[in-house]
Amino acid sequence: MTGTAIEAAALSKTYGRRAPALHDCTFRLPAGRICAVVGPNGAGKSTLLALAAGLARPTAGRLTVLGTTPAAARARLAYVAQDKPLHPQLSVADTLRLGAELNPGRWDAALAGRVVAEGEVDPGVRVRALSGGQRTRVALALALGKRAELLLLDEPMADLDPLARHQLMGTLMAQAAEHGTTVVMSSHIVGELADSCDQLLLVSGGRIRLGGPIDDLLAAHSLVTGRRPAAGLAPHTVVESRASGRGTTALIRPAGPVDAGWEAREPSLEDLLLAHLRSPDAPALLTEDASPATGNEVTA
Repeated sequence: MTGTAIEAAALSKTYGRRAPALHDCTFRLPAGRICAVVGPNGAGKSTLLALAAGLARPTAGRLTVLGTTPAAARARLAYVAQDKPLHPQLSVADTLRLGAELNPGRWDAALAGRVVAEGEVDPGVRVRALSGGQRTRVALALALGKRAELLLLDEPMADLDPLARHQLMGTLMAQAAEHGTTVVMSSHIVGELADSCDQLLLVSGGRIRLGGPIDDLLAAHSLVTGRRPAAGLAPHTVVESRASGRGTTALIRPAGPVDAGWEAREPSLEDLLLAHLRSPDAPALLTEDASPATGNEVTA
């Protein structure tokens, strides 16, 4: 797919008198990507997904989804919240039947039924009797069965065992590849993200700290080690530096060649995320791919 799935400009959301859940967020997510939304608890990830799903309104700024407002795009997207809200009195079969009735003309009954059957979930059991993992499977079956252009998944695999996570991630990836679906998924499981996602949004303190294709963000940084102080890394942008043995290890954005006294390598995704989370004052970075035309962030 071409075009833009989600675009935000100076997006902010405040609940009552509390500190802003999101503040001045600007980014662009191209359509057809599989995007990981990562960050610590309370960073604003769930708020961002709820705004994109049209379940909350911004306090300030602008947010477009699939080229229109979130409310207007609702029929073309599917959202799975952390608590997987399903009607407790309905059976699994009735839940899928309700999904079909609410999505006429686009419902994929075979896919939804397969997702449930692969977890050996009894279609006759009521939702209230399901385990957490079974509820997750039914919620994902509803989302996938809708054949949405955009899937918004808030910690979708948190209560699944590793085998079920692997199986359902495979199903998600296959559907995204076949139909060009955009997937936006928050998760704390870095290994899962590195294997499955091609785009990253790092949210911290209600702001977008990193945004863009994962490969581009990794290539924009270097992990350097050397037996010298971090002050020797000027004029590079030092995201984080730590003492390691008798020397220094630092994550930097190189401004040119690194001095021969430093050993440099490309960081892993875990290296990148942990360094930025430990250094909240490091400057934000959006790649050109993730920057709206009106964005004013530093770009790479």
